[in-house]
Amino acid sequence: MENIISTVRNTFQQQQDNLRAKDIFKDFIKEDCYVGELFSLNYQTADILVHNRFKNLVGGIPALSFLIATRLTPNFLNSEQFDFNDEDSSIILLRVMDSIPLPQDLEATRIRIESAQNISGDINKYWDSESAMDLQTKNFLSYAGLRCRVIGTFYLTKNSDSDTIRLDFGTDISNYYPNYDLKIYKPTEKALDRIVNYSTSLENNSKVKIGTVRYASTNRQYQQLNVGDVSVYMDPNDLVNQKTALFGMTRTGKSNTTKIIAKSVYELRYSKQGQRIGQIIFDPNGEYANDNEQDYHSCLKNIWALSGNAQKDEEVVTYGITKHPKDVDRKLMLMNFYSRENLATGKEIINRELIKSGATYVKGFISVSMEVSDDLPPNELVRFLRKLLAYKSILAKAGFTPPTNERTGHLRFKNLSLFSKDLCQLMSKTEDYKTAAETLSQDEATWAEIANAMISLREFIEKSKEYKVFNENYTKNHGHPWADQDFVNLIDIFKYRNGTKMISNANRFHNADKKMDYVKSIYDDLSNGKLVIIDQSTGDPILNSFSAERVITEIFKSNQERFINGKNIPSILVYIEEAHNLLPSSSENDLNNIWVRTAKEGAKYKIGMVYATQEVSSIQKNILKNTSNWFISHLNNTDETKELRKFYDFADFEQSILKTQDKGFLRVKTLSRNYIIPVQVDKFEIKQTSTNKE
Repeated sequence: MENIISTVRNTFQQQQDNLRAKDIFKDFIKEDCYVGELFSLNYQTADILVHNRFKNLVGGIPALSFLIATRLTPNFLNSEQFDFNDEDSSIILLRVMDSIPLPQDLEATRIRIESAQNISGDINKYWDSESAMDLQTKNFLSYAGLRCRVIGTFYLTKNSDSDTIRLDFGTDISNYYPNYDLKIYKPTEKALDRIVNYSTSLENNSKVKIGTVRYASTNRQYQQLNVGDVSVYMDPNDLVNQKTALFGMTRTGKSNTTKIIAKSVYELRYSKQGQRIGQIIFDPNGEYANDNEQDYHSCLKNIWALSGNAQKDEEVVTYGITKHPKDVDRKLMLMNFYSRENLATGKEIINRELIKSGATYVKGFISVSMEVSDDLPPNELVRFLRKLLAYKSILAKAGFTPPTNERTGHLRFKNLSLFSKDLCQLMSKTEDYKTAAETLSQDEATWAEIANAMISLREFIEKSKEYKVFNENYTKNHGHPWADQDFVNLIDIFKYRNGTKMISNANRFHNADKKMDYVKSIYDDLSNGKLVIIDQSTGDPILNSFSAERVITEIFKSNQERFINGKNIPSILVYIEEAHNLLPSSSENDLNNIWVRTAKEGAKYKIGMVYATQEVSSIQKNILKNTSNWFISHLNNTDETKELRKFYDFADFEQSILKTQDKGFLRVKTLSRNYIIPVQVDKFEIKQTSTNKE
């Protein structure tokens, strides 16, 4: 009895499974979408025979369009014999590559030429018209061969947890028979929607629309047969903690695609999971950070307006070197050059300003490091504090306003003077150095007084015979000269009239009242899930690169530290426009470069990267090899497509990428997709939506 019940139950379950399977497959296999027959198949390619009549009925078969090959027919799906477990109960996904010759092509060419000769000179008649060609011949000439790439196989399987039937995909074919006919269909509407939006991601609640299917540059809507109406969706989670590349010539839609990507990730906060992903965009042209009344709804900065309940300062923050009349809330990327935390960074910024001058006499000053160490022995600490005092006096001389708590400089460390009593007494014997000696003997003095004292001290060290004798004796007793090379290199800048003037060029990055380094502030904003846009349109390219490197270093090291200490790590997505300006070039092999490290190790520390540029070859290969998501528009030379061919199946699209310049026409491969989808990306626009979580 139990066996009978079990058999009945299994039979009923199988019937239900087959009904569910038929319901899935019926979208793929429609009689009015039939286009031809398969006559040759291997593991890589499929050759098919098509007829003009069927091509016309489905609106044409563009190159690179999807076709499906299957043993299933509409009648078989209605049959009770259908079993989703059968080997034939599957669909092979194909991509049309090009035409191929048929055995009868030589005969067909002869007939076409003879027919053309017969009507030659008659501009009102075509050689394929009924009056010039009989129907049997016309039918013979209407067949053509197409070669297709085998992309993979759609088949049905059961969910292990719910025991329900689902559509699955394998990136190959498990078997084929050479003497076996398969019917060829052009997928449209629901079938095409399933194909282009099939994802290995089990979580589809957060998918967002990025555009519509587009096969060709010649985009005649009436020929599309509902192809152009099929939306393409993306799972923003594919981008989180991953590398994403946007390649294409200028004005082909990279910036608009960047906005669409950033918007999709931003909207994760409105999904069921409520993910707040910190995003940061290095904006070299100011197109994401700046807007006007005309482009308010197309400016990424205003994305916070998607929700009527959001507050701008809780969602979006802009940073820049200078203020902007349309952005009163912008945070300036300034730092206090006097603060202990910023000494080394401020010195590096000054160094870069001096390097731009090309002056040779600044080399000594540039060579001095202002890195702070916490474990110096007392004698070395005194020498460092002496160097620090000289450096800060140079800042003051160059016009850097000291902070309120450093209006004066201290010339004594605990009970020990930073300047030798014997040296000061020696200087005071000469009238030219007497004032300086008095200043250096005090406990504290103004920065102007200290700077003047340093000018005199530099001259005394260089010209005084008394100092030479003093220094020789000091060296004998201590094993090193009184003034180390760093100290001399610093105060030597006073020797040149334009020395401090050139240093003053970095004053635009200084704010005496700034308590927190801007990189710390940016990281805090990102940790809170905000969109951060850094406007680099008004900055010097070298300093833009330097500041971007500082920011990415802070992000990497802070997340790395949290990882090591077992703390919660915020997910952060970094966008790099004009990436060739920031990322190391393809010829560089420095694997310790912070950008390369972020690309290679970022996923572990929940750091993703989206980089956009015109040339594939300009990006270091280690970064390319770690890229999961690709958005490719028009590239205008084979050097670039040659590089692109190395990744996934972009070789299939090489000619299309070279020829097609349509704005927003991209070939898209994302992490949870097994194949490339040709997409016309939507135009970015901010439309207010509900913020209610489902």
